[in-house]
Amino acid sequence: MIGSLPPAAVMILGALFVPLLRGRARTGWVLLLPVASLAALLSLGEGGFGQVSIFSYELTLVRIDGLSRIFGWLFHIAAFIGLIFARRGGSALEDASALVYAGAAIGAVQAGDLITLFVFWELLALSSVFLVWARGTERSYRAGIRYLIVQVGSGVILLAGIIAHARATGSVAFDHMGTETLGGKLILLGIGIKAAFPLLHNWLTDAYPEATYSGAVFLSAFTTKVAVYTLARGYQGEDLLIWVGVVMTMFPIFYAVIENDLRRVLGYSMINQIGFMVCGVGIGTEMAVNGAVAHAFNDVLFKGLLFMSTGALLYRAGTTKCSELGGLYKSMPKTAGLCIVGAASISAFPLFSGFVSKSMVMAAALEQNLDVVWLFLLFASAGVLHHAGIKIPFYGFFGPDSGIRTKEAPTSMLIAMGMAAFLCVFNGTFPTLFLYPNLPYEVTYVPFTPAHVISQLQLLFFAVLAFVWLRLSDREPHELPSTNLDADWFYRRFGRSLALAAGGVASRLRDAVAARSVAAAGSAIGSARRYMGPTGVWGRTWPTGTNVIWVAILLLVFLLLYYASTPVASVPPPP
Repeated sequence: MIGSLPPAAVMILGALFVPLLRGRARTGWVLLLPVASLAALLSLGEGGFGQVSIFSYELTLVRIDGLSRIFGWLFHIAAFIGLIFARRGGSALEDASALVYAGAAIGAVQAGDLITLFVFWELLALSSVFLVWARGTERSYRAGIRYLIVQVGSGVILLAGIIAHARATGSVAFDHMGTETLGGKLILLGIGIKAAFPLLHNWLTDAYPEATYSGAVFLSAFTTKVAVYTLARGYQGEDLLIWVGVVMTMFPIFYAVIENDLRRVLGYSMINQIGFMVCGVGIGTEMAVNGAVAHAFNDVLFKGLLFMSTGALLYRAGTTKCSELGGLYKSMPKTAGLCIVGAASISAFPLFSGFVSKSMVMAAALEQNLDVVWLFLLFASAGVLHHAGIKIPFYGFFGPDSGIRTKEAPTSMLIAMGMAAFLCVFNGTFPTLFLYPNLPYEVTYVPFTPAHVISQLQLLFFAVLAFVWLRLSDREPHELPSTNLDADWFYRRFGRSLALAAGGVASRLRDAVAARSVAAAGSAIGSARRYMGPTGVWGRTWPTGTNVIWVAILLLVFLLLYYASTPVASVPPPP
């Protein structure tokens, strides 16, 4: 029975039973669902499934092709690893939310039409916010509210674009759309919010650090990668995306370097890595799109590994602030070693996953003579090593001793981190065994050439040298408790003023309407009292004779109307 359901339905419907289970039964059930959903995916061949017609529009609930299949693989793997990580102390609410969230992501990447995409798009927002609220703090509640407003707003813009696109084209098929029409522009804006485009990115760095220790792992895997998928499906080859991606790779570096919270550092790092994917989609060649998709696949694994290692710090040490950590490699050596694997992967060390996917995007830029773009991407690659490859393991585990002594991460967390670390090394060492064959286009790129390996090692060496020099010369930004201002300062400040002004206008309008309503009600009551009261025309006692006269008049009127409306029967002529 479960194998006949669409993969997304297996996860979402299965989540309904999670609150009914406890202990090992719940653990077994939540780990079974991704496996069953993946089996359902494997049972489907190429093509569309579940076609229905609504209001003359043809919907395809499930579409499987090269692009959607690899994202389906990715989301099942991420869900399974994340659920293992969440076994230690995770609540039923988190488990159910994570399963619905993962199912919505799978449904979105398998949607064959824009209406189905919109449904799962909104389900992504509604299910994921509980992973933020589940932490139970005032900060997480407020961050979740802001997150939900932005995510639902993205859906509203997407829906407006879908309506405009359908009116212009007469179709809701989810294929290449471009930005020539109003609908295409609106849809791109809705996607851009979820992809954390520049100036639209603050929801990510605001909400992810406030999630639970395991919630941030799930959040890092699905929302932004669904956005990357929709860009690859609908906007491949749009030149605008090249420069949007370049900006995304650049500006987060400077924020991440000065940020004190390691999970917020990872938030900025995520925007940086998504920039490589967006840039690859914008370049639009087969190599560039392959690189973008491969990097999305690898990013979920190594970014998830880094979020898990910082989640383990939060679980054991109670904080992820650089200024409060250090020396924990003594207490958590296994977690520290697995964190280094994630750091090496995101930094694109040879034999680690980031090396084979990030370089594909950069090679595609050179192939299209985009030398300036390549230079920006090269600088961004060096910056990644500084803020993610070095800063996270150094300040989390190897910095000045904070005096914190705790236990190693729980076994379930170590297993989950070990699985992600293995896949990071496997994809980086043997990309032709699984990663390359499952990309949307045939792969001809060979990353392990002597020239490429040597040049990458040189880049990494000088980036490490720069960090050491900054550290020894005391030019490295100090890790201090602080609040860094980002673009959200503008709309928080002016948005609050606008909300207060709008509230004042609404209050005055409410008072005016209430006053008018009270006055109108008083007038109506007074009129009713005049006519219906004891001394009113209709309220006083009438004489019996007068009543008889009125009854006779009404009877006469009734008889006249009756005879006037009754047709006269025709008399047949005599024979």
